[in-house]
Amino acid sequence: MESIWNQVKQTLRDHVPEQSFRLWIEPLELKENQEGNTVLICPNFFSKRRVKENYSSLISAELSRVTGQQCELAIDIASSDSRAAKKSTRPKNNDSQLPLPNIPSCHYNGRMLQKDYTFERFVVGGNNDFAYSAALSLASGRSTSQHSLFLLSDTGMGKSHLSQAVGHHILSESPKERVYYMTAEDFTNEMVHSFRNNTIEQFKGKYRNQCDVLLLEDVQYLSGKERTQIELALTLDTLYESGKKIIFSSSYLPADIPKINDKLRSRLSSGLVSNIDAPNFRTRVRILQNKAKKNGCYMPEDVIHYLAGELSENVRQLESGLIGVVSKSSLLGTPINISLAQSVVKNIVRQSKTISIDIIKKMVSKYFNITVADIVSKSRKQNIVRPRQMAMFLSRRYTDQPLQTIGKSFNRYHATALHSIGAVERDMKQSSIIKKQVEFFSQKLETGKF
Repeated sequence: MESIWNQVKQTLRDHVPEQSFRLWIEPLELKENQEGNTVLICPNFFSKRRVKENYSSLISAELSRVTGQQCELAIDIASSDSRAAKKSTRPKNNDSQLPLPNIPSCHYNGRMLQKDYTFERFVVGGNNDFAYSAALSLASGRSTSQHSLFLLSDTGMGKSHLSQAVGHHILSESPKERVYYMTAEDFTNEMVHSFRNNTIEQFKGKYRNQCDVLLLEDVQYLSGKERTQIELALTLDTLYESGKKIIFSSSYLPADIPKINDKLRSRLSSGLVSNIDAPNFRTRVRILQNKAKKNGCYMPEDVIHYLAGELSENVRQLESGLIGVVSKSSLLGTPINISLAQSVVKNIVRQSKTISIDIIKKMVSKYFNITVADIVSKSRKQNIVRPRQMAMFLSRRYTDQPLQTIGKSFNRYHATALHSIGAVERDMKQSSIIKKQVEFFSQKLETGKF
């Protein structure tokens, strides 16, 4: 059956764009095939979702054509044990140097890669799926044109995790690769130290000739460091010309970083730029579930949903809440429940009012001089419809509630909610009055003065 699957993959290669094939089809492996039921295994949940949504019908059709019988396709996620076994069975290069006794090997330079910062541990959602795909593509070498990636996000959104996941993946596939992981500040300090100790030539040789993968974090801290910028730009020129892989991370776009010379700014912008947004409620729930499982602790579903609802700033805040709840439960010997979670959250969340759909309805109704009963009524009068649409638009922008919930809160279907949101978005482009109204309400919500 393995030969049949290889034949199927070969045919699929002709029907799927090369980069998509390398990223999603090539990693698939045949697990079993019995009586027309075929089971494939893929690396992780995100890969499974992508394959099912985009390629499952094509794979099923090709399997049926090659085998001559109707095939039912199922896709499983490879277990950590099977991934480890696969790595252990890879052929070893006989020319590899034997490790010296009692001396651990070091495949990277700079900071240590955190062992949990792998692609398998990264929770993918709508806020980061493009960044994940781009990082995986670069790490897997499945894109012949992509050699650099610029990860953009606020602090605590996962860009360090993705950057280090690239390093882990490359080292697992090619242990001889020289992966350098560091911050821009580390690079600057090392360069200054080299100048002071007359070892600048060794410094240049290290990064230009002995580096295969450069993972450089927090490049915004290069602002104003002219000598470092010049040296880094020259280093990047050499790495780009050699086809080496580079990942930058920053809280600012290259164009927005002040006091950066044009040559370095051009180099930072020359690759793919991918933004990572804050996770939505559903993704925050999955992050908490994933981290609770990893830490071997049981977390009640209602507590997970409570934490996901209250801790919405970034992933680090979620981790802080989870650790706080587990630690307090252990130290006090009390069960994990909502009451315990509330006592932890109140010390983490900023002291600000929580924005809800009800608060938005009251604020908009007051401004337009109508009642909340009017805004949720069946009335189609223009003086009621416009405020209702504005409230739905603001509910979508400032809460994590899905369209179904927003529509239900206004006694409407989700399709009506979607239409209302679209109407306000269009009117903002055409009417300065509507735009100023949105800005007015947004300022009140963002400052807590509602």
